[in-house]
Amino acid sequence: MSSGPRSRSKSAADFLPSSHSLKALRKAAAACQGCELYRRATQTIFGEGPASARLMLIGETPGNQEDLAGHPFVGAAGNLLDEALAAVGIDRKSTYVTNVVKHFKWNPRGRLRLHGKPTASEIAACRPWLEAELDAVSPEIIVCLGATAAQALLGKNFRVTRQHGEVLSGLDGERIVATYHPAAVLRAPDDRRAAMRAEFVKDLQTVSDWLGKTKVRRAAK
Repeated sequence: MSSGPRSRSKSAADFLPSSHSLKALRKAAAACQGCELYRRATQTIFGEGPASARLMLIGETPGNQEDLAGHPFVGAAGNLLDEALAAVGIDRKSTYVTNVVKHFKWNPRGRLRLHGKPTASEIAACRPWLEAELDAVSPEIIVCLGATAAQALLGKNFRVTRQHGEVLSGLDGERIVATYHPAAVLRAPDDRRAAMRAEFVKDLQTVSDWLGKTKVRRAAK
């Protein structure tokens, strides 16, 4: 006698491989069904960058262009991020870039697929991937791009608008700087966009300066 339909997995934890190398994690994440978002997404968009990265950049969720291209932070938001990193002397190729949620969440509007904000349960279901990435990379400092990433690492009461650009300690003792998501900068009203972009670059400059100082201190030992 059948015991009924097999229960659906509730978390990415059920798909984690025994090895937490980035290669093993990326391969396993491609088959993740830890929440319902996989059903409508084109593919899993896992993090990219070297395991030796001193800096990890964490966004919210892949967008439409990321979902189609298979890479995090491409398109207009990715271009703005690249420009801002270059302006403060950070090479994106030396950073690790990922998102809190690995599948694109979207709502239809005609032929368009509009970004949807992930729910708390979707963020929690995907959290094991982010924790495994943090374990594999062990970055010296993390940049949270936007409120979703910041609240995931700094608590639900954190407000990017109040504390962006500060070097803070995360819930597990990580060094974290929160700033705006580049997509939010692009969506800002005309009378606010230039100032917001300048603040975004300034926040990344704080990170660049911090990395430079810690590198000098290590070299002096």
